[in-house]
Amino acid sequence: MSSRSIARFVWLVVITGLVLPVGAQRRSEQVRKPPAEQSLAAKIRRFAPTVITADAAHLAPADRRALDKIIAAAAYFKPIFLRQVWRGNPALEAQLERDTSPVGRERLHYFHINTGPWSRLDNNEPFIAGVPPKPPQGSFYPDDMTKEEFNNWTQGLSESDRDRATGFFYVIRRDANHQLKAVPYSEEYREYLDPAAKLLREAAQLTTNRTLKNFLTKRAAAFLSNDYYDSDVAWMGLDAPIDVTIGPYETYEDEVFNYKAAFEAYVTLRDEAESAKLARFSRYLQELEDHLPIDARYRNPKLGSASPIRVVNEVFEAGEATSGVQTAAFNLPNDERVVKEKGSKRVMLKNVQEAKFKQTLVPIAHVVLAPADERDLSFEAFFTHILMHELMHGLGPHNISVNGQNTTVRLQLKENYSAIEEAKADISGLWALQYLIDKGVVDKSLERALYTTYLASTFRSVRFGTSEAHGKGIAVQFNYLTDKGAIKYDERSGTFSVNPARIKDAVRDLTHDIMTLQAEGSYDKAKALLDNYGVVRPEMQHALDRLGSVPVDIEPSFPLALH
Repeated sequence: MSSRSIARFVWLVVITGLVLPVGAQRRSEQVRKPPAEQSLAAKIRRFAPTVITADAAHLAPADRRALDKIIAAAAYFKPIFLRQVWRGNPALEAQLERDTSPVGRERLHYFHINTGPWSRLDNNEPFIAGVPPKPPQGSFYPDDMTKEEFNNWTQGLSESDRDRATGFFYVIRRDANHQLKAVPYSEEYREYLDPAAKLLREAAQLTTNRTLKNFLTKRAAAFLSNDYYDSDVAWMGLDAPIDVTIGPYETYEDEVFNYKAAFEAYVTLRDEAESAKLARFSRYLQELEDHLPIDARYRNPKLGSASPIRVVNEVFEAGEATSGVQTAAFNLPNDERVVKEKGSKRVMLKNVQEAKFKQTLVPIAHVVLAPADERDLSFEAFFTHILMHELMHGLGPHNISVNGQNTTVRLQLKENYSAIEEAKADISGLWALQYLIDKGVVDKSLERALYTTYLASTFRSVRFGTSEAHGKGIAVQFNYLTDKGAIKYDERSGTFSVNPARIKDAVRDLTHDIMTLQAEGSYDKAKALLDNYGVVRPEMQHALDRLGSVPVDIEPSFPLALH
């Protein structure tokens, strides 16, 4: 039997008693020594326990019952995502649950925070003995598959089969002849998607809101058909007091190609007053696109017709949404067909943002900003920049042409895509807000607070780790702006400040550089930018070292889910 065949059938029992594939054994020499067990309590303390809830009293009785059904459906995404991160996770979780010692409880607690045995805030350092390094392929691809093998295989496929192989909703497995094949999510995760679909159909029967009924019905069908297009379109039209996002969306866990979507769910209640206030920004999206600081041929002359903004308060989350750092806002769907035809929807999780601002950003600012600048810290600036970050995900290059072939930025940048796209949304969000300030749409009084709050928030985000897309994207921005003289460092106090004379030009330049390499589909330029700037330099590290007692993020609990 060949070594590749052995990797398919033979399993190894490691020190912990966990059953691991031989493919993991071959990587065992790369395993770094786990942090000391006594440090787990300190690692857990980096996540501040926070109750996240909202007032459901305004819901009609039928909608309140529908909410319970939706939460129950979303809960099925926990075991799906656990498997997507690593095929060994379910067995390891079961083992950890059997250990009732204090150290065992800590291991399980931190395992649940990270959805696996790797500390996401510590560049995926393992914190449980005997586990392999975090697999970049998750369980989306065979353990023994190489990028070269995948690329050679897809080149020999028909266009439709290639679309499936590189698509969001198919895992890659091996057939009886050890050849690669694409397996739809509806088949791979059927044991969880079938009951989740049933619950969504039951919720659809309960609600009287037409758009919510339509979305839940179509999303339930998508779980079984593996075709998410119709339900994504229905989600774009969702206009209901219960605003639910549930399905396979983000591709961060696929660190090989960024092709495969992970399951996540956000169950929220809409904040009507804030949604109405912020909807005015949608009117300026085409104007912002028309004035992007890139060559005119790279701009989109006609954005999708619908770009709704929703401000919501979260009541439950599951799947990728629960893993590590909590999401403050998102911009979906990721299907370029829907984005091209309908635009994208921006969802702002206001109660989550308020918790993050209070628990992390305020104490961070006290350490990294000069005392005179602390007074400029503003939740309004924090909230508004996150909003613009999500808006800017939908602007700039997406569907592009490379060497005469139609393609997408995501496909061309591969594993570099997520960090580059997060950096683009951040920096172009600053550019866009400055444009709207200059135009008089946003009050001029926000300008100083905008840049100061952004600067403090870079330290918040880079603490997520530069192995994570948002953290690496922030490091790129911070170092680029520092090299341009837009961020100044005071060696005596160890604090940082914005240089008003240079910040606007530097923001514009970086927006241009990132969007241009995206428009060109340049893998090499994207990699070079991340390699050169996506690191933590000594000055920033010195400040980070002084933030040891400040929580990095929140650990939410959801009392409405216990109803």
